[in-house]
Amino acid sequence: MCNASCGYCPHTVYRRQWRGENLSLETFRCLAPAFSKSRLIYLQGWGEPFLNPELFAMIHMAKNAGCRVGTTTNGMLLDAGTLNRLVDLEVDLVAFSLAGTDEKNDLQRRGTRIETVLEAMRNLNQIKRNKGKSKPEVHIAYMLLRSGLDDLAKLPLVLQGLGVTQVVISTLDFVPSKDLAAEAFMVSDGRDYPELESRLDKVAELGRNHGLNIHYQLQSPGRRRQVCTENVARALVVAADGEVSPCVFTNLPVTGVTLVADGVERPYRRLTFGNVRDRSLSSLWGQIAYRNFRRSFYEERPPSVCQSCAKR
Repeated sequence: MCNASCGYCPHTVYRRQWRGENLSLETFRCLAPAFSKSRLIYLQGWGEPFLNPELFAMIHMAKNAGCRVGTTTNGMLLDAGTLNRLVDLEVDLVAFSLAGTDEKNDLQRRGTRIETVLEAMRNLNQIKRNKGKSKPEVHIAYMLLRSGLDDLAKLPLVLQGLGVTQVVISTLDFVPSKDLAAEAFMVSDGRDYPELESRLDKVAELGRNHGLNIHYQLQSPGRRRQVCTENVARALVVAADGEVSPCVFTNLPVTGVTLVADGVERPYRRLTFGNVRDRSLSSLWGQIAYRNFRRSFYEERPPSVCQSCAKR
């Protein structure tokens, strides 16, 4: 579920076909046997985590098992009580989603207000100081759209003094409709790459001057990564319905929709390897089909759903 309607998000574009639900505590408990082998449990889906009434119970479970815990939020529901609970539970990191440095963010991320989000960061930083706590770390998940390229340089100044330790800049790697193709950076043919790389390097340097670690992933034209940035060889995603998949892009709860990849409109097909409600996570991870999927990257024959993905 989500209280926003970001124009570039599959949840918004596919809203008529979307089968929305919250991850239940019962389904989350099915993952508990795997907690001891997990470095990080990240409570995020294609929606707003703080709309899930079971979120803090899940945080309790994961922290009690000794796991690092993080989440990504649009920042609109973080009142003082919620922020205090995040600090008291020592949640390891909270990332705030942005797609602009001023009111343009609000146009792209309808239902949110950048001033409200920035104020939540200020309040969280103040609560941490008052309590002498270093957690949660505050990160920014920044969506860089082509229409917002000229605003990118303002980002370090906007975030100055808010306690942000890391910024991850992403581009529109999953294009859910032809109307959004113009917002993506198609670096495969080399047209956008030099300017985009230059601007990203400059904002990363500016960030360092303001005490910010700004990161981005940009693949050189004509090259493919062996394994994508979603770390599918060591990480996985469990959807709200319990289905297990390699990454968030292969686990959308939709049918009968299309996406744009390599400039071509294609049918979207969900790729999953079973359900944690039926089998243990370790058995799903170890099954032959899933092992073959992971091995395929190292043998340079990834499945078709991954061959055209911008993450590679």
